[in-house]
Amino acid sequence: MIILHINRRKIINAYIHEKGEVRLKDLEKMFPEVSSMTLRRDLIYLENKGYIIRVRGGAKSISYAAGPVEDVYSLRATENMEAKVKIAKKAVNYIETGRSVYLDSGTTIMCLAKILPNEDLSIITSGPNIGLEIVKHPKPSVTLVGGQLNRNNLCTSGINALDFIENINIDIAFLASSGFSLDAGFTCGNFNECELKRAVVKKARQKIMLMDTSKINKSMPFTFAFLKDIDILICESEVPEEIKREAEENNVRII
Repeated sequence: MIILHINRRKIINAYIHEKGEVRLKDLEKMFPEVSSMTLRRDLIYLENKGYIIRVRGGAKSISYAAGPVEDVYSLRATENMEAKVKIAKKAVNYIETGRSVYLDSGTTIMCLAKILPNEDLSIITSGPNIGLEIVKHPKPSVTLVGGQLNRNNLCTSGINALDFIENINIDIAFLASSGFSLDAGFTCGNFNECELKRAVVKKARQKIMLMDTSKINKSMPFTFAFLKDIDILICESEVPEEIKREAEENNVRII
């Protein structure tokens, strides 16, 4: 009997993680010989183990219940590359020597890092891979923001990162966003990274957002800035007219 319980719970857990969610009615069809009460106990067991979250009438996987998350970095690195390269070529014109420059993490910022000039630049970044790319040149100096590393987007964040940002000067910040809409603003999928981006936006004298147009009208869970909070928005192509109007009203340049 115990073996049957274990096997059934494994099947239920695998099904929920594959589909994202399940209704109790679905489980009753999958296991017609098992009572509804027993299936509820199976869900309670799986929830207590931290595998799922029970909801009214069924259950959801942890990741599904948490909402949208960042795509794995290696998958995003090859998406919209032509657009990201165009954006990087525009952005590099705003890099100046003798200024404290913050580079966000992300694949668009990596495109910028790859074409930075070999000059006496003072770079601060939350992306360890960004830093490694830049130090291939002998002249730029690189300071890494400490903290916990997110393996999905190779960004450091957390309380140590916030403390670090609080105690440095940022002349110009190049930021990236996972989504943007006029209502939700610039958004990302991780709370700690959202807090870090907010701190950078607050600290930097000039804020430049690098974002390809595929991110428009796409929202992630956490907002770190609105259009009025930045100075320049760099995209690879034209943005919708309503965004242009909002930018003009807030003295934001769109490049």
